[in-house]
Amino acid sequence: MRAAIRQLRFWMTNYRRTWRGSIYSSVLNPVLYLGAMGVGLGSLVNAHGTASLGGVSYLTFLAPGLMAAAAMQTAMGESTYPVFGSVKWLKTYQAAAATPLRPADLFHGHLMFTTLRLAMNSAVFLAIMAAFGAARSPWVLACLPAAVLTGLAFATPIEAYAMTCKKDSSFALLFRFGVIPLFLFSGTFFPITSLPAVVRPLAYLTPLWHGVALCRSLSLGTAQPGQTALHVGYLLAVTAAGIYAGNLTYRRRLYA
Repeated sequence: MRAAIRQLRFWMTNYRRTWRGSIYSSVLNPVLYLGAMGVGLGSLVNAHGTASLGGVSYLTFLAPGLMAAAAMQTAMGESTYPVFGSVKWLKTYQAAAATPLRPADLFHGHLMFTTLRLAMNSAVFLAIMAAFGAARSPWVLACLPAAVLTGLAFATPIEAYAMTCKKDSSFALLFRFGVIPLFLFSGTFFPITSLPAVVRPLAYLTPLWHGVALCRSLSLGTAQPGQTALHVGYLLAVTAAGIYAGNLTYRRRLYA
């Protein structure tokens, strides 16, 4: 743990010099999404009834789903190019591996930093969400750890994958055929029940759907113990599998 914290300090020092480039998107993205889609588009959706949304406004329905989706995007951003650049372009991982730090320490240290970034961005989103009046239950505060867990379910396997990449062109495919379809078809903007029955099970298998459903049920105050345990268990299982894979890929790439 002490060695991993050393690596965490490296990422925090780096972020202290570059945080201004990310703070604007962290604040503006939720404001623009909730304003344009929650309020603007929501006025058209609400005019035609909200029965399919559980009787709540579109803004209230949309906000927790966007929070989970924003966590996914933050995790993808932190676990692709920063990792690839550290091992391919900047060689900082190779330099660190020449010290007493082990590959697992580098992996865990970066995961700790990613967790902090997820917590920070999710807290900002939660505050803006509350300012828009999109929170209906005190349980909305539990959306913060739920969003962080959703992000980690993406960060751990993607970071493990990034360590195996020889070219960064694979990330473009990952964003185009992974992030964008998940963002659109995992229940963020409309209920999964609106999808054709033949593709609905695919959505249920995605980590983002579990994160969206978990955050939405907490925000609306409709969370049930069984369903909550299912969502949390699924996200924890994916995260644990990603950590196991990451330990392997880091060791193979840096000790090869």
